[in-house]
Amino acid sequence: MIAELKKTAEAKMLKTLEALKLDLQKIRTGRAHIGLLDHVQVDYYGSMVPVNQVANITLVDARTLGVQPWEKNMVQKVERAIRDCDLGLNPATQGELIRVPMPALTEERRKEMIKVVKTEGEGAKVAIRNLRRDANNHLKEGVKKSEISEDDERRAQDDIQKLTDKNIVEVDKMLAAKEAELMQI
Repeated sequence: MIAELKKTAEAKMLKTLEALKLDLQKIRTGRAHIGLLDHVQVDYYGSMVPVNQVANITLVDARTLGVQPWEKNMVQKVERAIRDCDLGLNPATQGELIRVPMPALTEERRKEMIKVVKTEGEGAKVAIRNLRRDANNHLKEGVKKSEISEDDERRAQDDIQKLTDKNIVEVDKMLAAKEAELMQI
């Protein structure tokens, strides 16, 4: 039971790290990449879908994305969705192609992005701590039901704490790397 609980907690913590990694990739650093618009949602006949399910997203050049909706009537909706997302982008329509230039990052904008990065990191840390709490609660239930001894519970809690600490250090490393990437000119 204890080994299974540790394995489950570790797997969930790794998923949290992966989710943070994906979220940090979406935060732009002045360079264009097609994954930037993955979380942008578009109203497609009454349901909200990711923009990459209604349009082709291409790299026009290092600082410009090209978005070409598959249906002509979606051009305005896609443009509005990109403009309204929290990335600070200003798309321009040229016929059926929507050009999305990446604005240069000012010092102020970089600091705003770092705040967003820190918020994402704090959310990941909270998720990891919640996983630790859940695992510890399962251990306490095991002691109450006399499935495990108190000594085993204490050792397992120590192991889970070490796992938590290791993953929080990993989150801090990811945040430091992203901050350094944002601050380089």
